[in-house]
Amino acid sequence: MSLSKEEVEKIAILARLGLTEEEKEKFTTQLSSILDYVEQLKEVKTDGVEPSAQVTGLENVMREDSVEETDKEVRDKLLKQAPKTEDDLIKTKAVFE
Repeated sequence: MSLSKEEVEKIAILARLGLTEEEKEKFTTQLSSILDYVEQLKEVKTDGVEPSAQVTGLENVMREDSVEETDKEVRDKLLKQAPKTEDDLIKTKAVFE
């Protein structure tokens, strides 16, 4: 499946990317190649193969949380560089509302 240069331009607009003419040509070729590969994958016979998101068998490998003390002088230097602090912590904008 090949993409046209116009389709790549539409994708770039949706992604808010400013592409040069050279980049449009390059991405037209690259994206077409990727889509051709996906088409090949669609033809692979997977009857009887269990769906899997991963193949290692490992799930949720996590480490134990631990608190490590930092030298007061180092901590104070770091806090001085932060734009906003509160109770010896760096204050940031909310990530979730």
